[in-house]
Amino acid sequence: MKKLLLASVAMSAMSGAAMAEDVKLGVLIGFTGAIESLTPQMAAAAELAMAEVNASGKAANGWNFVSVRGDTTCTDAAVAQASAERMVTADGVKGIIGGDCSGVTRAVLQNVARPNGIVMISPSATSPALSTDEDDGLFFRTAPSDAREGEVVADILLEHGVKSIALTYTNTDFGKGQSEFISKFFTEKGGKVTINASHDDGKADYSAEVAALAAAGGDILVVAGYLDQGGKGIIQASLDSGAFSTFYLPGGMIGDSLPLAIGPALDGSYGDIASSDADGNAVLKDISSKLATPFDSTSSYASESYDAAALIMLAMQAAGSTDPKVYKDKVMEIANGPADGSGEKINPGELGKALELIAAGKAINYEGATGVNFVGNGEAAGRYKEIVVKDSKNETVKYH
Repeated sequence: MKKLLLASVAMSAMSGAAMAEDVKLGVLIGFTGAIESLTPQMAAAAELAMAEVNASGKAANGWNFVSVRGDTTCTDAAVAQASAERMVTADGVKGIIGGDCSGVTRAVLQNVARPNGIVMISPSATSPALSTDEDDGLFFRTAPSDAREGEVVADILLEHGVKSIALTYTNTDFGKGQSEFISKFFTEKGGKVTINASHDDGKADYSAEVAALAAAGGDILVVAGYLDQGGKGIIQASLDSGAFSTFYLPGGMIGDSLPLAIGPALDGSYGDIASSDADGNAVLKDISSKLATPFDSTSSYASESYDAAALIMLAMQAAGSTDPKVYKDKVMEIANGPADGSGEKINPGELGKALELIAAGKAINYEGATGVNFVGNGEAAGRYKEIVVKDSKNETVKYH
């Protein structure tokens, strides 16, 4: 009888093991290209959330989450789409954390995600056009729209006493949207935009663009570009020619690599980046700093990446399914919690607890690292931190 019982237990364990399922999630961001200095931290944050869920052992049906990385280059839609197609058709991912930059994100959404019914949660695509794009309920973003950032930029500039700006933007969906709303709000609040001109990424010489900006003049040059690409080139050319000495740096230009590359000449410039002062932000910073391989969770869009991954996994738990067409309807419910505020708040490091509560039929309100709350068409309301460059480092001034 004892042998039969042991055999029965062994068979049960084997059956449970057989039921376990690897659930692949795509991390689709620009590992090369215009924001490549940011993406190692973004990927590490998303994969930390997966590791946390796996370590808890609380996911339904023994789900084990596996990261599948894909490169977008940030700006090449063909590369991004090919990476996404591979993820979906060859790797069989059940959701995508990404894309990153707005143009490639829109291309992947329309040409890969929608045709295949795949959920995307972007941690960094901020174009206002994504608010109205058809998405079949599959697209969300944990970073706020540039429409919101435009007003923040205008307020910060005016607080600094700026009355006129020259504005240059990367010739992408991201840059166009950002420049449009910066110009709109700065003008509405009484400022003057002397020029609003695009620049292309990947050029070796930006002297012509800088000459046009200098001719128009302005109290400060606003560079709505990418920190590892044309935005950096515009700043260096401006400094070399003496056209401008102080720069405003919106999101896309904030990261450790820019002040290190430019050096002390960038000191005194200032800007903003989507970020949060939510309690969970400090929690994630503490967790990430104590890992065997630590990473900087305060790097741009890292916290948003952790939240994007967490929301996908918790929505799957709530739906009892890894089918994107099923769990997509649970994403906003998990992020916002019940309307009466009764859901238990969940911070980073508490994903196992969240899985248990969901399995027990209890409501949660996922706050995460960014205090995420979705409004409108699945996008974050968002907060921004104001930074100033001092001693070749970005220092936080305050939150907006």
